[in-house]
Amino acid sequence: MAALQFELQRKDEHSKARAGKIITDHGEIETPIFMPVGTVGSVKAVTQQQLHNDIKAQIILGNTYHLYLRPGLEVLEQAGGLHKFMNWNKPILTDSGGYQVFSLSGTRKITEDGVMFQSHIDGSKHLFTPERVMDIQRRIGADIIMAFDECTSYPCEYAHAKTSMQLTHRWLKRCFDQFNNTTNAYGYTQNLFPIVQGSVYKDLRGESSSFISSMNATGNAIGGLSVGEPEEMMYEICESCCDILPIEKPRYLMGVGTPWNILECIALGIDMFDCVMPTRNGRNAMLFTTKGVINIDNKKWENDFSPIDDGIDCEVSNHYSKAYLRHLMKSKEILGLTIASVHNLAFYLHLVQEARRQILQSNFLSWKKDQVEILKQRL
Repeated sequence: MAALQFELQRKDEHSKARAGKIITDHGEIETPIFMPVGTVGSVKAVTQQQLHNDIKAQIILGNTYHLYLRPGLEVLEQAGGLHKFMNWNKPILTDSGGYQVFSLSGTRKITEDGVMFQSHIDGSKHLFTPERVMDIQRRIGADIIMAFDECTSYPCEYAHAKTSMQLTHRWLKRCFDQFNNTTNAYGYTQNLFPIVQGSVYKDLRGESSSFISSMNATGNAIGGLSVGEPEEMMYEICESCCDILPIEKPRYLMGVGTPWNILECIALGIDMFDCVMPTRNGRNAMLFTTKGVINIDNKKWENDFSPIDDGIDCEVSNHYSKAYLRHLMKSKEILGLTIASVHNLAFYLHLVQEARRQILQSNFLSWKKDQVEILKQRL
């Protein structure tokens, strides 16, 4: 057992993009990387075999709030942790549940101690404290566990953003105390990542980035972006955080975003991404492809028997036609949701793998500029 390691393999000559390798006890992760979101121990409409073979996922996410409520910690412990419960032998990251708790604005109460909230399942009351969230994530069994933070909405008044950030920092100290006083749950090393907050205020983000860096964690995250702020503002804040966060540690931008968001943020120094967009948009007939964005519901695809996308290495994308997928979606066949979700995730993984290849070949920036224009096209 060893703590997470990060090997920085190449820095792009014309941007802040990096290619690296994260080493965990459940395997290696080549960065930059996109992590499919498996909220309740399942990436929606996608099997673990498809994640492995078609999508080529190297790490996936689970959600602390949802897994804590259902199936519950006892079931997960009896199974031997989330990896064994869902039959996934590669790395898993769990978010802290903070974002879900704070989105329950009508049924939760924030105090210095933590957050009291009501379950969306049965209305029962629960208390999440920094200590409790560390213990829960230990028992779920993720390789990377996230600190308990408060995520502010956008727009957010400066005074509230500052108060919230300071609370997040106090909670972070408690997270590290609890994490350091507890042991790995299932015989492999678990790693704690802190989260930079501070809304869209550059001085607060700078203060938070410095504070998070001082914790000397194995990796660091940037939270509270892609919550409604303009894209350019997100990029500006992301870059200012990356300029402070340590070079030798992986940087994770939480909940972002579109394919072009991801490429722009790779150029700013981000290594890890997650977002529900590929699966959520896929289930709603939006496909991301190497030629641009497709609304597969449109009649123009009714007689298009070409593959969904033959520009990526994915059997599902190469095997099924646009016309067939449109037929499935129009017929409300469940298979349509699976094909669209697998394709979009495979495309996202293809995109970050190609970005990595371009960084290693010192050609990233010019490639990125061309790709962003292509990917934004509506076909």
